[in-house]
Amino acid sequence: MAIKLSEVILGAFPQLRYEPTAKRVRASLGGNTVVDTIHARLVWEPRRITPIFAVPEAELRAELVPAGGPTADVAELPVKLSADSPPSLDPRTGFGRHTTTGEQLDVVTGTTTAPGAAFRLDDPELAGYVVLDFAAFQWREDDEEIIGHPRDPFHRVDIRASSLDVEVSLEGVTLASTNGAQLLYETFLPVRYYIPPGDVRLDLMEESRTRTVCPYKGEARYWTYPGSESGRNVAWSYDRRFRDAAQIHGLISFFNERVDLTVDGVLQPRPVTPWSRPQARA
Repeated sequence: MAIKLSEVILGAFPQLRYEPTAKRVRASLGGNTVVDTIHARLVWEPRRITPIFAVPEAELRAELVPAGGPTADVAELPVKLSADSPPSLDPRTGFGRHTTTGEQLDVVTGTTTAPGAAFRLDDPELAGYVVLDFAAFQWREDDEEIIGHPRDPFHRVDIRASSLDVEVSLEGVTLASTNGAQLLYETFLPVRYYIPPGDVRLDLMEESRTRTVCPYKGEARYWTYPGSESGRNVAWSYDRRFRDAAQIHGLISFFNERVDLTVDGVLQPRPVTPWSRPQARA
């Protein structure tokens, strides 16, 4: 019997997972190189959606010491990618919330200490490795900066030009209308329609202070439609940080989950995702 591959991947979320990477991985702390390795692994702790790096402890250019104080309680932010997916942890759940056994460690360089920024996993497949808190360090893959979290080799982003008629409205007000959208297809997420700003009613919207980062697309700034509670941070646009996403640079997309999206005259159902509510972030 055929197996739906997405169900296999989602079904592994409750387990500790890892995958070697051939990339040169570098992390620095306070201007000091902490690790420079070609032997890194990507690790997903149980229920984690996004990976972090595990690096060989023998290649660390820093000292690891038992955490100097009790680990602060980190709120667990549950999330489901879809109505049918298993419960997972929102990527904003802090590094200190571990879902497998191991030892929390401080990372100490000559000038800087990163409290609790390493975790020695209690697993034979990852013996000799420690995972590092992505947010505590500055990271490069080969010679390029990476942000947000490491890229997942099983996660794709494809962008295709489209001449479909696309209209976005909210509570009866048209916010965008175009036949020149770029369609972004991303693993496990709804299709996103990126619209030229000239086809968006920006005069009805206000730019917000919210900023988020995506390791595949760059840094996003947001717009709010003040006429509706559902319109808070309802649209966004990415900067020009990554060449991979050049087709959507400067274009504007809306959360399908919170607007009425009509494609070639057909009203699309609103998907249920972590971004269905205004307070959730991209």
